[in-house]
Amino acid sequence: MTTAPKEINAAAIKNSATEKLTPMMQQYMSIKANYPTMLVFYRMGDFYELFFDDAEKASRVLGITLTARGKSGDQPIKMAGVPFHSLDGYLAKLVKLGESCAICEQIGDPALSKGPVERKVVRVVTPGTLTDSDLLPEKAERPLLALCLINQRKTVTAGLAWLSLASGNLRLMEFSGDARAVEQRLAHELERISPAEILRADCADMFETDGSNAHLQRVPEWHFDVLKGHGALLEQLGVATLTGFGADGMGAAFGAAGALLRYAQSTQGRGLQHVRGLACETENEYIGLDAATRRNLELTETIRGQESPTLFSLLDGCRTAMGSRLLRHWLHHARRDQSVARSRHQSIAALIQAEAIDALSSTLAQVPDIERITTRVALLTARPRDLAALRDGLKALPVVREQVARCFVPGDTCLLREIHDDLATPGECVDLLTRAVMEEPAAMVRDGGVFARGFDAELDELRALSENAGQFLVDLETRERARTGIANLRVEYNKVHGFYIEVTNGQADKVPDDYRRRQTLKNCERYITPELKAFEDKALSAQDRALAREKILYDQLLADLAPHIGVLQTIARALAQVDVLVALSSHALRHNWCAPVLSDAPCLTIVEGRHPVVENQIERFIANDCKLSNDRRLLLITGPNMGGKSTFMRQVALITLLAYVGSYVPATSATIGPIDRIFTRIGASDDLANGRSTFMVEMTESAAILNGATEHSLVLMDEVGRGTSTFDGLALAWAIARHLIDTSRSFTLFATHYFELTQLPETYPSAANVHLSAVEHKDSIVFLHAVQDGPASQSYGLQVAQLAGVPQPVIKAARKHLARLEAQALDATPQLDLFAAPVAEEEIGEAPAPALAAEPQDDGLRDALDAIDPDALTPREALERLYELKRLAA
Repeated sequence: MTTAPKEINAAAIKNSATEKLTPMMQQYMSIKANYPTMLVFYRMGDFYELFFDDAEKASRVLGITLTARGKSGDQPIKMAGVPFHSLDGYLAKLVKLGESCAICEQIGDPALSKGPVERKVVRVVTPGTLTDSDLLPEKAERPLLALCLINQRKTVTAGLAWLSLASGNLRLMEFSGDARAVEQRLAHELERISPAEILRADCADMFETDGSNAHLQRVPEWHFDVLKGHGALLEQLGVATLTGFGADGMGAAFGAAGALLRYAQSTQGRGLQHVRGLACETENEYIGLDAATRRNLELTETIRGQESPTLFSLLDGCRTAMGSRLLRHWLHHARRDQSVARSRHQSIAALIQAEAIDALSSTLAQVPDIERITTRVALLTARPRDLAALRDGLKALPVVREQVARCFVPGDTCLLREIHDDLATPGECVDLLTRAVMEEPAAMVRDGGVFARGFDAELDELRALSENAGQFLVDLETRERARTGIANLRVEYNKVHGFYIEVTNGQADKVPDDYRRRQTLKNCERYITPELKAFEDKALSAQDRALAREKILYDQLLADLAPHIGVLQTIARALAQVDVLVALSSHALRHNWCAPVLSDAPCLTIVEGRHPVVENQIERFIANDCKLSNDRRLLLITGPNMGGKSTFMRQVALITLLAYVGSYVPATSATIGPIDRIFTRIGASDDLANGRSTFMVEMTESAAILNGATEHSLVLMDEVGRGTSTFDGLALAWAIARHLIDTSRSFTLFATHYFELTQLPETYPSAANVHLSAVEHKDSIVFLHAVQDGPASQSYGLQVAQLAGVPQPVIKAARKHLARLEAQALDATPQLDLFAAPVAEEEIGEAPAPALAAEPQDDGLRDALDAIDPDALTPREALERLYELKRLAA
């Protein structure tokens, strides 16, 4: 959360009538008063200086030297500074730490200023309002989000507005419900959007967002006024109504948008002319992925917080940063609408069939980040090399367009055709950039050398004066040597004394009368002549005037590019789409992925599916099938630890998600019906910071699944109930599985070590048992990682413990105790049977009460014993018979 830095010293200085400050420090204090919570970088010559508490913080965080300048009363004024050309590196570090900075520049002319040069803050840098390529992550967005909450009796309405300033994408969302439901939904949306900075009203205390990684910024509550926010949106988009954007009926979201636009405009010091569209998102638009699911599936970040290996790092073969960002967005925002994914599948098939992947990939590698360059053009912060890169990228459009055209039949209406149409070259824009910008311009406008020859006659003339100085000096030197007879006379220039004629002391008697002494050195004298002085004034002023002219021309060039911003944004989106499709096509081709079939009927049939990430990490991956349908909705998965249950479950979820993203999938074939959400409850973790134990986290995630899952959801449940006592855990696992079968009717993969649950299919035909197989050899175990029908025979827990390095005496002691436990399990003591029919029917929605088990049938056990011929059994068959007898005796 943003908190105002200590301003005790500054406030005391400002308010004290007895303490006197220099005019420059008075100017600084008046500027600092407008940015009390930010670090103010105050330009002084070639440095940006920080004072008072800002200097202390910057010294501590950045590791720069803390000094003092003058005094305020009896106390020295603390001061720290950084070179102006190194500012971006320091800003990047500060923003990463969540700090906000105000950049104060000199805007007045020192030669004309009486007193301190006029200064003002020209830019505010905050975590959510970055546009500079040096400060932004290349392959991820860093959006700014505003949150508006309206509490009406028992209903809370949350309005969200978020903006990626670097791309100009503005989005709104609004949802309502009771406080608990809205709080949970808000947490999920913040996880999905992943904002860098969140704007909240300064008095709002409902639903704290401190748990988010975002930087929290408090702004006045009146910034969230709904009516003013609606008006700000109309003005920003230049429309009379928001009906065409699907924003009818919103309220809180308008308030959030108003605060968002006000804040973003204030940080940039100008309007946001690149924000020209609006998207209103609804809950039913995307496949729902809560925070736990995104974490467990490791879409863009591993569970340990690393960037690889993840699904994104695996698939990101994009050649442009725009494509990488779009791929990341697709992975987190898979559309429920199957037609969107089908159009992408068709495009991938067309690219593969046309053999256009390599050619397009090679061409796209030459395309710059047009999306972010366009934003900097709109905000008037683009640098000369940005414009040169934009020019070269636009010149590559005809080649990209021609290569895309080979992948579809003229007249077809398909995604590639839409992309092709959007890639039309903006001739006027390219012509302007070609005429204006040098082939390799200088890095900064202040350095000169930005504009091409022939673009501006006045600039060419001024440059000629400067560039011809060298020849003039050579000619002058030749003439003066001939005129004076001084053979070693030299005409030279330095930055301190300008142009001069140098004559050694031995030739001083030959110096003409029109020479005027400029400098005396030990062995020579330096002179100036009227002719040389006139040329000096003309040449040096020409350099200054040329730089000033280039600055004027550059500002005009950015203004002339403004009408092309919309077209450039369309081109950037088209290039990003084709880049992602090419990357997905290339990966599918290299790794033998197949085109999934999206069906309108409820089903999930995967043949020889593979985990997309894990199969690239190991030498030989075992492919497995998964079949779920209207009559087979829950798979009870048993098997040993390390047998591959979690991998199998995750690969089913990832294949499903990839299919709806529009990618091919790692399988021989895949047919997938409608999916609205994917839920996961995998692994054990606590949340001690928020007072939640491992079991509490497990039950919280389970509750979210049971309350949110529908018949179109895919649910992964792994080891539910293991965080408490055996009977509690078993009862909970059984009740949860029963609810998913009877009430939610979701497609569910339910992994468990409670073998008692394998009896569920006997009562519920829509459940089925499968297991991950393993083979035991003496005291060791071999995992086959193959999914087979039926329940597992045992968990092999002791064997896995032995593989983990548990000391042998502990293993032996555990074997003895296990034998005693198994022997006790055969006692005639009545046991609770969770799956026996209830004595009385309970209320709908509740689990039937456990009943006492019936007495074991001695006749059945005796018959089974009589049927066994010990001499005819293999060791494996003998073990299976033993477990069968154990079940009969239970």
